[in-house]
Amino acid sequence: MGFSRRGLIGGASMGSAALMTGNALAQSVMGQKMTPGSTSPFGPPAGMALLSRNENPYGPAPSAIKAIYDEAKNGCYYADGGVKLLTEMIAGHYALEPANVIVASGSTEVLCAAALAIPDGKAVLCPDLFWDTTVLYAERKGARVKRVPLGEDMGVDLAAMAAAIGPDVGMIQICNPNNPTGMAVGGEPLRDFIRSVPADIPVLVDEAYNELTSDPAFYSVSDMVNDHPNLIVCRAFSKIYGMAGLRVGYALAHPDTVKTLQGYLMSFGGNTAGLAAAIASFEDESFKAYSKAQVLSAKQIIMSAVESAGLSAPPSETNFVFVKVPDADALQAAMKENGVLIRGAYGEWTGWSRVSTGKIEDVSKYARLLPQLV
Repeated sequence: MGFSRRGLIGGASMGSAALMTGNALAQSVMGQKMTPGSTSPFGPPAGMALLSRNENPYGPAPSAIKAIYDEAKNGCYYADGGVKLLTEMIAGHYALEPANVIVASGSTEVLCAAALAIPDGKAVLCPDLFWDTTVLYAERKGARVKRVPLGEDMGVDLAAMAAAIGPDVGMIQICNPNNPTGMAVGGEPLRDFIRSVPADIPVLVDEAYNELTSDPAFYSVSDMVNDHPNLIVCRAFSKIYGMAGLRVGYALAHPDTVKTLQGYLMSFGGNTAGLAAAIASFEDESFKAYSKAQVLSAKQIIMSAVESAGLSAPPSETNFVFVKVPDADALQAAMKENGVLIRGAYGEWTGWSRVSTGKIEDVSKYARLLPQLV
């Protein structure tokens, strides 16, 4: 049977007989169900609340899990058929053409490809504090980094970034919403900034958390890619879809830019399980609504605890909160002793602590501990 959208989204049987026909060894192996627990290499350590990595523990969607089960038998084949189908689905969703889309092994692969494409001797222009994946790859290949301080409100200072653009800049990157602050920029200020950038300088906008924002359309610039060939917009299945470990992401860009980036991607990229899950859940609106509601509930619990502890945090448009604390590393250590994993200091930002919106019971544990530990 071919790799079809209909089959993935709602068709194939979950019966084990279909997977094991004619293979006695498979029958024996498949009969032993894998039960997550303390011996599992995946997920949080036993007894620990994992709130340090911005994961969404409410995914993958049931539709995604069923698709993984149904398509696991095809894991012996390269997954190019799945890449093609997901590419077409994404293009249709954004009213673009498949030539505008890159499907990758997580959005990280696109971020790294963009870094590798930076001309020799050029710099990456970026906020002083943001998700540094692209920067780290660029530095390894000899590129320089040109950081612009955040604004007084901890937001990305677009005016300062525009003023820093010069002939030394080979690429500009913004995370929107920003990680680790959780703040977002949108509307005309962001669009005007993109329009102001010289056409020969790529602008990479990482929108991994976009679907979790209060107004995804307002905070996205995905509709600008055809009119601005230097614009690259990245998205991930890791956040609202809860598929961080399945490694699927994508980018939207002008076809010419897509061709350039594809030259820096892995050959035979994509994995059957991740692609099957992505295809099945991409348009699963009921799961996405549920997922977002859980994030919002957890965020409210965190913000109430922040207030109770006499602390503060910038407004977050993501599944994490960046809390102003006396000592981020000390709080991280104290939380760990009490069974909660959070992030420590980000370099010189020693007074800021990032906590993710994990399971409600885990976030509630953090909320009970926070006033006691600061």
